[in-house]
Amino acid sequence: MGISQEISYRLERLILDGGLAPGQKIPSERQLATRLGVSRAILREALHELQGRGVIETHHGKGSFVASIVPSTVDLDDRSPLMHLFAGHPRTLYDLLEVREQLEGQAAMLAAQRATSMDRHRITKAFRMLESTDPMSNAKPDHGFHQAIVEASHNPILVHVLNGLKNMMLLTVQASVANLNPREEMRHSIMRQHKQIYQAIMAGKPTAARKAATAHVRFVGDSMRSLESQGAKVIRISLNSEAAAPGTSASP
Repeated sequence: MGISQEISYRLERLILDGGLAPGQKIPSERQLATRLGVSRAILREALHELQGRGVIETHHGKGSFVASIVPSTVDLDDRSPLMHLFAGHPRTLYDLLEVREQLEGQAAMLAAQRATSMDRHRITKAFRMLESTDPMSNAKPDHGFHQAIVEASHNPILVHVLNGLKNMMLLTVQASVANLNPREEMRHSIMRQHKQIYQAIMAGKPTAARKAATAHVRFVGDSMRSLESQGAKVIRISLNSEAAAPGTSASP
């Protein structure tokens, strides 16, 4: 293995280990060369190799950035087949919640183990924003809180998978806000669950964090299933809509 190939491999490991996060701007050639103990010429060759493999992207006048591991086409819009199925087939909402339950539980566990002081600051900021926002219209702060936890997992594959599905994940949060938050008892339960997740991560308790995050998403799914079994119409929000008021529907 040549020197430039060895450096490109080390940079890939740095990305996988979370030292360079998805979407993060790569330090200057001078800084990286000093950090890795190689000449700028060797480093430039290594970066060129990574760019050729699609691991990094270079934007003229802006610099180089860690590329998305999961293709951006996974980020779904209103025209995608899966979005159409979400709108027309009730079970898709619960399929998405099953995915969230497993992946966010894992993310919370890893965040409790790996969160840096900056991660903890971001999670705290997101949690405070969620607490201070009107619970009848807090889908974006709710999603932002969960997203901050995912990013603190420092598992770029997990980050990219959930980021690639962010629109679909946001729809599940919007459904929770529209259907459960108007009901006081459920709203208070969700607020308590968010606090339990936050406290477990801040305390560095991975098992408790995973349990709390998993239980939270399961509660959302079980609660909406219960509402449907009682004859209530579960509101499904379209991609470009805000949470609707109870008794209305923004999608078929």
